[in-house]
Amino acid sequence: MADKIPDLHAEVRAGTGKGAARTARRNGMVPGIVYGGGADPLPINLDFNKLLTRLRKGRFMSTLFNLKVDGHDDVRIICRGVQRHVVKDLPTHVDFMRLKRTSRVDIFIPVEFINEEECKALKSGGGTLTVVRNEVEMNVLAGDIPDHITVDLAGRKMGDVIHFSDIALPGDIKPVISDRDFVIANIAAPKTIAADDDEDVAVDEVPTTEMGPPADPENEEN
Repeated sequence: MADKIPDLHAEVRAGTGKGAARTARRNGMVPGIVYGGGADPLPINLDFNKLLTRLRKGRFMSTLFNLKVDGHDDVRIICRGVQRHVVKDLPTHVDFMRLKRTSRVDIFIPVEFINEEECKALKSGGGTLTVVRNEVEMNVLAGDIPDHITVDLAGRKMGDVIHFSDIALPGDIKPVISDRDFVIANIAAPKTIAADDDEDVAVDEVPTTEMGPPADPENEEN
């Protein structure tokens, strides 16, 4: 779990609309809005450089922040959208939603893989970890958002498929997609081994009474 909720400093934006937003950008700020939580929307400005630094660190959309604005009580917020310049890909507007500690929210939680050194299939077997999902959308309490969910690779074997049900989840969290046990990752065999296995299967499947090479599957489909 995150030990401390990071602060996000902002200032109240004077005025709303495109004119006020343009003025903010000219002054090195990024306009934003804070909504929800039973209170009126609050237009804010954030320092462009500080915001860009946080965005480049990653996980911005799945981080719970403590918003600090002069003249207003601190409030927990989560980002619900970042608009970017179509050419420069730089932030031009940010949307935040207010949350209570007891509120539940759907956010994407990163997946972290540990103990690769204790997985013989990866360490000495030449296997490859193929990650299908590097983050999972979870429903969590706003005051109890984990930094990540962990997949333990110790003892995993070649060809193993890791499903969501194989993961031990921290706290009171659950997947947004709950109607199927989706795949998180798998441990694939080296290509040379996989190719040899495919050739063996192909030869075994040819009846001994037939002459000539196996039929071309593409021709059979036609």
